[in-house]
Amino acid sequence: MFKGKPTKVIITGEAKEEFDDLNKVVGEEIAKGITSSDHQTLLKSIKQKIEILKANPEYGTHIPKDRTPKEYIRDYDANNLWKVDLSGAWRMIYTIRGSEVEIISLILDIMNHRDYEKKFRYKKN
Repeated sequence: MFKGKPTKVIITGEAKEEFDDLNKVVGEEIAKGITSSDHQTLLKSIKQKIEILKANPEYGTHIPKDRTPKEYIRDYDANNLWKVDLSGAWRMIYTIRGSEVEIISLILDIMNHRDYEKKFRYKKN
């Protein structure tokens, strides 16, 4: 519950693909007996942050509106973006949707720091 409303976290779009791919790689590593890797650390970090977002959707850092890539507005009608730092300098981008009934954290992207800086125009190419 957050502000008296139930919360939910949904992984969608590119984030869903990245999450599914990461799950697959980690499953393969575990099957080979690998018990510690960057992939496993990142997956654990994502799962931990999802649990935090369930308790507090405003946990992340709010991204200024002038930094919002047009693709998020076009594809998800999202103009209130938030960022959560993950292990290994990865980032998880999400938006918050609310109604009278519930609050949803919609995870839109999971990306490394270089891709994050490029997409949000923090560095020149």
